[in-house]
Amino acid sequence: MVQKNISSLLNLSQVRQKLVRAGTAILSDAMGKTGAMDHDMRCWSRQSRMAGMAFTARVHPADILMVGIALSSCPKGKVLVIDGQGELNTALWGGATTIAAGLKGLAGVVINGAIRDLVEIRKEALPVFARSVVPNAGGAEYAGEINVPITCGGVVVQPGDWVVGDEDGVVVVPTHLLADVLETAQQLLKVEKAIYREIRRGKDIATLLHYHELVDQKSKKPLLPQMRFTGKKD
Repeated sequence: MVQKNISSLLNLSQVRQKLVRAGTAILSDAMGKTGAMDHDMRCWSRQSRMAGMAFTARVHPADILMVGIALSSCPKGKVLVIDGQGELNTALWGGATTIAAGLKGLAGVVINGAIRDLVEIRKEALPVFARSVVPNAGGAEYAGEINVPITCGGVVVQPGDWVVGDEDGVVVVPTHLLADVLETAQQLLKVEKAIYREIRRGKDIATLLHYHELVDQKSKKPLLPQMRFTGKKD
């Protein structure tokens, strides 16, 4: 993709709306089927759709001290992304932090780890994504880092990257690719809408997407890479 100046993308509210409207599946397609966090990163609250710039934290996998500091430091409108190193049996987030983050105006929370207090979290509109739910809570002993590059759900997240969530999961759009990804996503949305329309009219999907032609092309090529050797000398 050719990088474009972010200043051409109007204001942050409009960018957020465009990202949410596109959705994680289209955004991943627009990035060459990349950018998606692991399949078990799911939303546990009643509202899953979110988009915002990342405010990151790296914490000890069984300790909530830096989670509280990160929540206190995270600006309104951003998505708090916490790398708990994938620990599934110690909760780093719960009902109190969800309420506090919602009142503060965060766009959402993504946790590479576990949460608890699911009944309370489900009452709130704040999107909360995590790998698991478990009653066990972490301690408050160890320092970590905030607003540094982290890994969450198998994806590198830089502070300021755009984090988008919905029913399908979470996708990270690097800041330097944002303009190109949005442009490609808008084109894909139009194409997908046309495809859905034709399918509802009874069009065969294999014919619509030229699958028969692709199979025919592939059948004419050798299956083994070695068989493509031409034998030509330099």
